[in-house]
Amino acid sequence: MNLEIHKPELVQRVNAHIQTGHFHDADELIEKALDALDQQVSAAAPATATGAVVLAALQASPYRDIDLTPPRVRLTNVRDVVL
Repeated sequence: MNLEIHKPELVQRVNAHIQTGHFHDADELIEKALDALDQQVSAAAPATATGAVVLAALQASPYRDIDLTPPRVRLTNVRDVVL
């Protein structure tokens, strides 16, 4: 497969990275870029995330002393229901 780069500024960026020695060739640069993109995508919360993600975030918070439990208030305008 042949890939063409149509933007001259992108060609310059690729060549600059190769010339600095960060990458040996364009193949290596593309591979590293795609690996970084895959890591970024996998780091995002999956659609099936559970409350464990929220719990972990709260436990990692520097403000652990803040109580996030909402106050319980008994409603006086609600009647009891007998079934």
